[in-house]
Amino acid sequence: MSVSMSPAPPLHHAPAAMKLTMIVVGLLGLLAAPGFAYTVNISGNDGNVDGSGQQSVSINGVHNVANIDNNNGWDSWNSLWDYENSFAATRLFSRKSCIVHRMNKDAMPSLQDLDAMVKEQKGKGPGGAPPKDLMYSVNPTRVEDLNTFGPKIAGMCRGIPTYVAEEIPGPNQPLYSKKCYTADILWILRMSFCGTSVETY
Repeated sequence: MSVSMSPAPPLHHAPAAMKLTMIVVGLLGLLAAPGFAYTVNISGNDGNVDGSGQQSVSINGVHNVANIDNNNGWDSWNSLWDYENSFAATRLFSRKSCIVHRMNKDAMPSLQDLDAMVKEQKGKGPGGAPPKDLMYSVNPTRVEDLNTFGPKIAGMCRGIPTYVAEEIPGPNQPLYSKKCYTADILWILRMSFCGTSVETY
């Protein structure tokens, strides 16, 4: 006995719910494909209270953005590097504030170089060249319009007191060394945010 089966309907005749499911799955695949995330255990960082912690680095090549999370209790922070708009923002949880500054592309690695550095250092610990130092002076005036820095940073800092920081040239850095909050990016970069007092930001 033979059983005949009718062929499956073409996509344009498929039920609307099925079409919607296929579209959503396709979009999720597109969003997930370009993203890379790495988790690295950190020790010996001056920016951590007890010298230890964990950092995770997420890189999205399509949106040209890197996100670095430092998880170490109250001393945790999150940094977003927006290569598209050339701005970076660091959210300091203990200060309950966001610090925004222009990216120094001579000192900060490109998105591709950052990806390669994280892969190379994952599981190895500190070694090689010492981290580059960047020091910033924080303007105590709060930012009123976050949209100036692009939608990614505006979304991260919205609802949080936000301040702009200007990079301090190397020869002037010692003047601010005792009034700074330091955030170490793996063993690649040491960023210090300095103000007139620690309460400023």
